Amino acid sequence: MTPASTVPVPRVPHAEFLYACVQRTIEQDLSGEARFLRSFDRFRSGVENMVDMPERTLSNLLGSLQQNEGRLSKRARDNEFSQLTPDEVTKIEELYQAAFDSG
Repeated sequence: MTPASTVPVPRVPHAEFLYACVQRTIEQDLSGEARFLRSFDRFRSGVENMVDMPERTLSNLLGSLQQNEGRLSKRARDNEFSQLTPDEVTKIEELYQAAFDSG
């Protein structure tokens, strides 16, 4: 019987591809997702300390800020977030920058 270290391992392209996908997920995707979740939690906590907002509205707020480089557009301020005061909008934009620029 030969030792396991000398047994040739057949090359299996599908297994190598799957390994590379799992490795990328662990090394890149999961750390990026964890960083986003930490940032979102900081942002959500700050907004919830200021105003009472349903989760769906908070998600829409985040999407609006992401699409406009951390600023609420005039359309967003005038329509779906019209109940926010100008001071609250400024503070929310600052919360977004602090949460997502710091990683």
